[in-house]
Amino acid sequence: MLRPDIQKRLIDEGRRFLKSFVTTSYDDFESDQQLKLPQPPLVKAAMTERAFPLPRNFEDLEMIDDLVSILTERKSSRVYTQQSISLLQLSFLLWATQGIKDIRGKSYATLRTVPSGGARHAFETYLLVQNVEGLQPGAYHYLPLDHQLEFLHSVEDLPETITRSLVGQSWAAKADVTFYWSFVPYRAEWRYGIWAHRVVLIDAGHLAQNLYLACSALGLGTCAVAAFDVEVCDRIFGLDGEEEFTIYTCPVGTISKTDVRAEKAFYQFVEDEGL
Repeated sequence: MLRPDIQKRLIDEGRRFLKSFVTTSYDDFESDQQLKLPQPPLVKAAMTERAFPLPRNFEDLEMIDDLVSILTERKSSRVYTQQSISLLQLSFLLWATQGIKDIRGKSYATLRTVPSGGARHAFETYLLVQNVEGLQPGAYHYLPLDHQLEFLHSVEDLPETITRSLVGQSWAAKADVTFYWSFVPYRAEWRYGIWAHRVVLIDAGHLAQNLYLACSALGLGTCAVAAFDVEVCDRIFGLDGEEEFTIYTCPVGTISKTDVRAEKAFYQFVEDEGL
């Protein structure tokens, strides 16, 4: 068991980090943007020559278009029916979470479907696909500038790989597709420098909420997962772990209203402990 004094020190450090942007002043700090250093690329280049365009006929999707209903239906889902989702549905989820609507200036910033501090959008989207119509199972990378998806490689024993990447959470192995978002630090540090890392945690929440709302509109389920093995995730997608590393994950799958009891089982401890 972690010693109480060490636990308190770590908690205090975490709280100081979260307060740092608004309570700490470094008058002599200048960001690389202020120093007129070259701006990093807005997006990561394709990693392979196996990219293909995604469909954009979102008007053909069957979905809830009432915002109140979408918000009411929004929830975390960990029980999936393992029926396949369509490529168009996946395309919509990718666009809803990182889709590019416009470019500010010649190449200063991307304006996307989610907010981001300084429009830095310091994330890349990777997928482990298991059950998407028309897609070979395996690892993929999203290319938002052209709304394309690139196949990276096959993955041996996908359910086990997903479970291992999410530190033993085997329920996620039944997801049709699992989103893995990476953080590209310098894309944010160029503008915000020492302040970038607190901002990006807020931005990550925007990503997940948009995925939740898009899933809710399509009648799909998702569950944001912050408990994952960074090194395992990084190895899956060939990330170096320094200039790019995994920061958030979300399994997505088809759901059934008849699985309410199975979903409640995840919180059985609430009743058992009388909380």
